[in-house]
Amino acid sequence: MKLNPELVKIREEIDAIDLEIQRLINARANCAQRVALVKQAEMAASGEVPVYYRPEREAQILAKVMERNQGPLPADEVARIFREIMSGCLALERPLAIGYLGPAGTFTEAAALKHFGHAVDTRPLTTISEVFRDVDAGDLDYGVVPVENSTEGMVTHTLECFLDSPLVICGEVEMRIHQALMGQAGTQMADIEAIYSHQQSLAQCRLWLDANLPRAERHTVSSNAEAARLVAESSPDSGWVAVAGERAAETYGLELLAGSIEDRPDNTTRFLVIGRQQTEPSGSDKTSLIVSVKNEPGALYRLLEPFQRHGIDMTRLESRPSHAGVWTYRFFIDFVGHEKEPHVIEFLDAIRTQAAELKILGSYPRAVL
Repeated sequence: MKLNPELVKIREEIDAIDLEIQRLINARANCAQRVALVKQAEMAASGEVPVYYRPEREAQILAKVMERNQGPLPADEVARIFREIMSGCLALERPLAIGYLGPAGTFTEAAALKHFGHAVDTRPLTTISEVFRDVDAGDLDYGVVPVENSTEGMVTHTLECFLDSPLVICGEVEMRIHQALMGQAGTQMADIEAIYSHQQSLAQCRLWLDANLPRAERHTVSSNAEAARLVAESSPDSGWVAVAGERAAETYGLELLAGSIEDRPDNTTRFLVIGRQQTEPSGSDKTSLIVSVKNEPGALYRLLEPFQRHGIDMTRLESRPSHAGVWTYRFFIDFVGHEKEPHVIEFLDAIRTQAAELKILGSYPRAVL
């Protein structure tokens, strides 16, 4: 078949552009290798371990990519392409080991890959505590853990792990969460007797499940991926199904029975990246704190007043019972700004005068993608 001459010409342009893109990617990779050599030389001279991954640097690059994008590709799509290029280049310097709440196929794994790209060594762990422990021990470079969902609120286990951990928050990931109903091939809705999922996912789909599967028993397990695994290994006539992300269906060979069954279309989960080193200012940062106050009249007001006085934008306030005594509370607070910025330093000094306890969990770049 004779091709349209205009189509032939456009394809030739594409081939030439692809050649130039490939040349430039390899040129960037060469720069990454040179950076590694410089850092290794610095380590030899100073004896300090070099830091290969700089969260603030990568956040700045991705923000610039999105700012200068002129289309027709959407800015976030272009940024995702750059994310993978940066991931591959960093792996030439030093591949990162990233732990996440497993097993494979969880939303937390997807969040880890969204933040670090696919050129990392991802390792599933059974509990959030294990992620903290292995990063602290140096077996992992970073960990990714869930911290809050827009529908169901905070993940208590993650907050409690910060209380006794020396680790700091190095970044955040926000992901729109779409839940799906899945089962073994041939499963019919009328045959479903039991639904397995994480307790938060079951809660996020409560209305849909009440309307469509009111008689099916609901069982909570440690993760959505674990639910998918159990269903995949169950008897074909068990009547078991799982609520999880589509990635879990692909991982465990299940058939999608219904998609996007979450009750709120804007259902979003926020994840935190935890590590051992503090992050420098990126220009668009958040800081997270744990604060407790004395159990006396006006204590909470005096704690919150410096936010208004110093013009600090608080984005999250969550209270949890404290082990210090009955009816005493710790407050988990997020606000816009970096702990090294002058106005934030003044603000934190004011907070310390009112707090019985204050722990800075980290200052880190705000989610870009």
